[in-house]
Amino acid sequence: MSHLTAAPEPGLWFLNSRVEVRRPSAAGPDGLSILEHFMAQGDSPPTHVHRDEDEVFHILEGRVRFRVGEVEQVAGPGETLVGPRGAPHSFIVESPTARFITVTTGAAFEGAVRDIARPATAPGLPAAQAPTAEMVTALADTFARHGIDIVGPPLGE
Repeated sequence: MSHLTAAPEPGLWFLNSRVEVRRPSAAGPDGLSILEHFMAQGDSPPTHVHRDEDEVFHILEGRVRFRVGEVEQVAGPGETLVGPRGAPHSFIVESPTARFITVTTGAAFEGAVRDIARPATAPGLPAAQAPTAEMVTALADTFARHGIDIVGPPLGE
């Protein structure tokens, strides 16, 4: 596989979002992972900490409110934010939908997404569903196996 490009992969439904792997971490020796996310208004992951990788967010469409530590910032198209390793962070989609790219400096987040996600069976987003206790436990266990600790609720809860 080339270090510059990666073959397109099928889309994934990760929780209530759609994720497209634009460059898997295995594509080159640098281990960079590039994922594109499509999410609906109100979607928010639990507050979490990456133990071993930084996470960069670049907004393509929509408005997303981020919290890193105790600092909040709203970002829109063309803006880039960083969730540094070791810093608790989360975000919530404030516009009807949002599209953004995440770049991580390792394979941990990509691996967790691949472990939890299911193949997208249609264009767009999956049918939204509230997480069950079993889903929350599975997410926490999967993230922990990949060096990501859930340390709080999603934003808005």
